[in-house]
Amino acid sequence: MKKIYLDYAATTPTHPEVVKAMLLYFSDNFGNPSSIHFFGQKAKTAIEEAREKVANLIGAENKEVIFTSGGTEADNFAIKGVAYALERKGNHIITTSIEHHAVLEPCKFLEKRGFQVTYLPVDENGLVDPDNLKKAITDKTILISVMHANNEIGTIEPIAEMARIAKERGVCFHTDAVQTVGHLPINVDELGVDLLSISA
Repeated sequence: MKKIYLDYAATTPTHPEVVKAMLLYFSDNFGNPSSIHFFGQKAKTAIEEAREKVANLIGAENKEVIFTSGGTEADNFAIKGVAYALERKGNHIITTSIEHHAVLEPCKFLEKRGFQVTYLPVDENGLVDPDNLKKAITDKTILISVMHANNEIGTIEPIAEMARIAKERGVCFHTDAVQTVGHLPINVDELGVDLLSISA
């Protein structure tokens, strides 16, 4: 019996063109990009070219792009980073009940360390009501994290509207766009987000 893989939303086989392009960095161009020698500078150039391509893809500046090992690390970095950086300002985080575990787990981790987390409900279509978001924001809210599109049912959230609400209240806004980058046009300025997580 032939097996059929149906979990492409989670991960896919690496495209042959990508494998071919990356092979050089496992054999010939393996230098440490922080080194000043030829091999290091060649690797650094490749990283900066990749950074520029990602920035162009999402409408960001090169200096705004930080590489991680993937979406889960990017979500953890964003959520924990903002929480610890702003904990003197407040300890309240808002997210949704249907986030990917890459968002839910760092929120649970932070709850064990004294942060308060509000998990917004969604309607029968998986949509967050922006009015519920408005009501959930307090003077202690430091971060709102809502996924751009749900990884199981595909609902696309009204991120620009929610980011606008966050900005009006002076709250940092993060979205996990792992499911949408490359499938939908993404522009960080048009969305109005402070932090955006994506993966290849």
